[in-house]
Amino acid sequence: MTVDAPFAFDNSYARLPERFFVRLDPTRVAAPEMVRLNAALAEELGLDPAFLAGPEGVEILAGNRLPTGAEPLAMAYAGHQFGNWVPQLGDGRAILLGEIVDRAGRRRDLQLKGSGPTPFSRMGDGRAGLGPVLREYIISEAMAALGVPTTRSLAAVKTGEAVIREVPQPGAVLTRVAASHIRVGTFQFFAAREDHAALQVLTDHVIARHYPDLADSDRPALALIERLVDVQARLVAQWMGIGFIHGVMNTDNMSIAGETIDYGPCAFLDAYHPATVFSSIDQYGRYAFANQSRVAHWNLAQFAAALLPLIDEDRAKATEATQAAIDGFTARFTAAYLAVMRRKLGLATAADGDEALAAGLLKAMAEGLADFTRTFRALAHLPNAPGEADQQILAETEDPAALAAWLKLWRARLAEEEQTEETRQQRQRAANPAVIPRNHLVEEALAAATVGDLAPFEALLAVLADPYADPPADSRYTRKPVPSEVVHQTFCGT
Repeated sequence: MTVDAPFAFDNSYARLPERFFVRLDPTRVAAPEMVRLNAALAEELGLDPAFLAGPEGVEILAGNRLPTGAEPLAMAYAGHQFGNWVPQLGDGRAILLGEIVDRAGRRRDLQLKGSGPTPFSRMGDGRAGLGPVLREYIISEAMAALGVPTTRSLAAVKTGEAVIREVPQPGAVLTRVAASHIRVGTFQFFAAREDHAALQVLTDHVIARHYPDLADSDRPALALIERLVDVQARLVAQWMGIGFIHGVMNTDNMSIAGETIDYGPCAFLDAYHPATVFSSIDQYGRYAFANQSRVAHWNLAQFAAALLPLIDEDRAKATEATQAAIDGFTARFTAAYLAVMRRKLGLATAADGDEALAAGLLKAMAEGLADFTRTFRALAHLPNAPGEADQQILAETEDPAALAAWLKLWRARLAEEEQTEETRQQRQRAANPAVIPRNHLVEEALAAATVGDLAPFEALLAVLADPYADPPADSRYTRKPVPSEVVHQTFCGT
């Protein structure tokens, strides 16, 4: 059943050939109930928050009714999952309602996640639990506030039905907003079938939608590879700068639009260590914190391989051209990551020893079990000269002598710069958040929400909306977890 609703749809993906997707409606739910509406995002999208919060809006966001102009579909894609090739994946529990153009002129997908089974469900129920839905809501909105490109969460709606995972839990639907839901795996789907015509259509569509300046390139497909190398290098560098671990960097979870997508077993570092893994399904640490740039590089190589037929009829020449593009990832990531670290260290200029300086701090932090976020934030408050204030940052580590030795090197480097102490501190505070979605706080909020108490969820969202502000010194949102609160594993929730 459709309802006349204020959604200005212009569905470009639905105009692509039918083999790109399966058309179907979301599965109805028993008793939809709004849990959280992102009113600010609704306004940004040009939607009416009051309508969305009303009975008809909730029915739409639950998948029970379709707004006029929607063309619901499940997208086809493939992918490498933990390095293993899966020739058909696709939207197994998500329906793309359609695309709207927001107030800034940007085209945005509206997708219902947890909206029922599709032909791609692979024996799954197509549903989502309230916990995983609210996890994605919290983390994606926190990432947006932190300044990291990301999909967004427009609404979370309870279904009035239980879903069975390890135990029964309340069902829910998330309305996800993205620049698009096209993935590396979308290209792999057609490459594996040697459907070169579809690859060309998809490439043209992505360039027109996301990177129109590439349309006049001599070899647009190669230019698209080069652009995605740059976009993903900068994205992963931003993840590393805030201590974020995606947890499931499969090729079907890498967005062509350069946004962070698919928040499953993701987490944030507490104590820093490069080998940190949270995901319960990452048994061998493939997607550990420090491996994320290498995995992105590998994923991009799979993207390039999919596009070989469009680059040159001579496969050897096509491979040579794409290899050069992929080989550029390491230099681009290194430059992007070093730029992130310079900002975190308060450095306004570049010097040859900056990479070693940053690495030295991380080494001291790893050996002293120092909290990632708290250590960098404390550094942002230190004066240029040593003194009593140093005790705050030294208290963050179990090896204060090593950190004190590093502080001498850092201050010597600061002495080479012309910026004032106040300017440097302001720049650092703008690069080092005071609050992140601490894993134990996220778990606490989800556990409470599952039994009907949304107060911790709402309080956490309010704090995360302004992550670079200084909260009260005794804020529970900035302290590191005590041993009994430490989260060792996170779960996908599918």
